[in-house]
Amino acid sequence: MKNIEIGITTFAEVMEDPVTGKIGTYDERIKEVIEEIVLADQVGLDYFGVGEHHRKDFAASSPHMILAAAAPLTKHIILGSAVTVLSSDDPVRVYQNFATLNALSDGRAEIMAGRGSFIESFPLFGYDLKDYDVLFSEKLDLLVKIRDQEIVTFKGSTRSNIEKLGVYPRTSKPLTISVAVGGTPESVMRAARYGLPLFLAIIGGNPMAFKPYVDLYKKHYIAHGHDASKMFISVHSHGYVALNHDEAVKTYFPSMSQAMNRIGKERGWAPYTKAQYDQARSMTGALYVGDPDYVSKKIAQTILGLGINRFALHVPVGHLDHELVKSSISLMGTHVKPKVQELLKK
Repeated sequence: MKNIEIGITTFAEVMEDPVTGKIGTYDERIKEVIEEIVLADQVGLDYFGVGEHHRKDFAASSPHMILAAAAPLTKHIILGSAVTVLSSDDPVRVYQNFATLNALSDGRAEIMAGRGSFIESFPLFGYDLKDYDVLFSEKLDLLVKIRDQEIVTFKGSTRSNIEKLGVYPRTSKPLTISVAVGGTPESVMRAARYGLPLFLAIIGGNPMAFKPYVDLYKKHYIAHGHDASKMFISVHSHGYVALNHDEAVKTYFPSMSQAMNRIGKERGWAPYTKAQYDQARSMTGALYVGDPDYVSKKIAQTILGLGINRFALHVPVGHLDHELVKSSISLMGTHVKPKVQELLKK
């Protein structure tokens, strides 16, 4: 197989400790994320993604700023957004921010463009949710044009027109733009049409159920005349790694249930149960929780089953002590990544 990348994603969660009730500050959490990125680089992980949110329980409203702070402290790791909510942002500024990050990181910046699973940014920045689809479609088109052309002309319905204007700085090294997809065929085909990398968020159900989306992407990517050798597909899923399997399972459940119940209360879901958790962390579920051997086998199974190029573990979900997050990241680099590579050679 091709060289497989293993990485981490985070939303910089800021939630109360379910035992003590204590909650950290945004300042603390942002600084912790930078520590986590530096650690991920030191232990040999390939990618770190920070997701944009505009909610009280997340600190990363400006991922590019956090990534820029980490850039001079790291050497090898790819620094990406996970995601940039492109629909409620200006593609010109998104390009400029990440072109600057690309310079600071010597070509390691990556934009993961998505519509976002939360909608707070739309009213916050003055966008109407009725334009949900057209906003993303037009803005992705403009973002790709800006990346590929120094002088840009654009006409659309979601922002003012651009008539033969330059957007700067230009990047000395290629700036990767991937498309985040939660499970809609239209989004998959859009990424394929542009020849952009696909980033699948698999946070529920059986990961193998996403195989039709992967196949759809590959089919349309080739049909649009793009070079198959440049095709790149990533997956991110929730999880947690500890040296002791039972300890990992026990430690992570309060974190996962906290996050699921908070979101579920807003969306009308039933309370998260231990049975749901146990199913999700099984070999057919979307949680990657356990000791390094177990998590490695499950990641390798996902990579082989879906035919992907990168797997990113999202940690934490809900409140999880910073030292436990760092331990999980460290194990992903020192134990899980080598084991996955070994399993893929068999």
